[in-house]
Amino acid sequence: MTDKLENKKVDDSELVKNGTKLELSEKVRRNICNRHQFLQGTWNFERMQNGGWAFAMIPAIKALYTNKDDQVKALKRHLEFYNTHPYVSAPVLGVTLAMEEERANGVEIDDAAINGVKVGMMGPLAGVGDPVFWFTIRPILGALGASLALSGNILGPIIFFVFWNLIRYIFLWKTQEFGYKAGKEITKDLSGGLLGKVTLMASILGMFVIGALVQRWVNVNFSVVITRVLQQKETFIDWANLPAGADGVKHAMEMYSTYGANALSPEKVTTLQDNLNILVPGLVPLLLTLGISKLLKKDVSPIVIILALFAIGIIARLLHLM
Repeated sequence: MTDKLENKKVDDSELVKNGTKLELSEKVRRNICNRHQFLQGTWNFERMQNGGWAFAMIPAIKALYTNKDDQVKALKRHLEFYNTHPYVSAPVLGVTLAMEEERANGVEIDDAAINGVKVGMMGPLAGVGDPVFWFTIRPILGALGASLALSGNILGPIIFFVFWNLIRYIFLWKTQEFGYKAGKEITKDLSGGLLGKVTLMASILGMFVIGALVQRWVNVNFSVVITRVLQQKETFIDWANLPAGADGVKHAMEMYSTYGANALSPEKVTTLQDNLNILVPGLVPLLLTLGISKLLKKDVSPIVIILALFAIGIIARLLHLM
């Protein structure tokens, strides 16, 4: 193995030789980070971000493997299903780079171990990216830029564009490097449970965030009517006898503010969804999310699941169930 590594003809700008051990240079890691910007460039329903991921890995594959067959196998290995938030994907990429590097140096790391790390980290981290970037940093910068733009200041959109991309790129590079360094420790302890501890902690954090956001992301509404009750006259808006002009508008708004949507009709309608919300709020969205997760674990195609959801929604709508 030593002779094989010593005989490899590699560009010094691509690899750093630590004795007979090959290490990816910072130039290659920077190139990978730059390519990682296009993670979603070939997004597809079957394997989602796999094309962008493989595109980012190409400089490492070329640097670590000089044999054509090894390069082809590595590329195929990274064309498997992959999907996570595009910004928190960087630490996963860093860990994977470290594992590929160790594999090229002769450490016994098989395809299943590398893919296991990707799958074990991508899911939990995906739930962290949305609240941090889409729901916090971007709205704050957007509000700052919009306030300046509304006052006629041209710096508004410029500040948003510059600061957003600066924060995004710095985060991608720093977390990729963090993952790369952490990955080296993981590969030293593949049998000691360190990888399991990392994925467990990431899973706990990710599942906590995803669990809190299920109610926000998933909406199921059963419109089946359970009861219809005629309300007292004082509790709903009598549209035919409203006072004219502004007084009528004021009265209607006060009634709506006091009694809510029930004030719009003389009948109080209770649906199946109302009863479910009283008993266990968010139960149906949670069950739907868990059910889809179970199907994905059984290797059911995402396209099949999407088409099935469309069909169920259309049929339920036609039957007035939802």
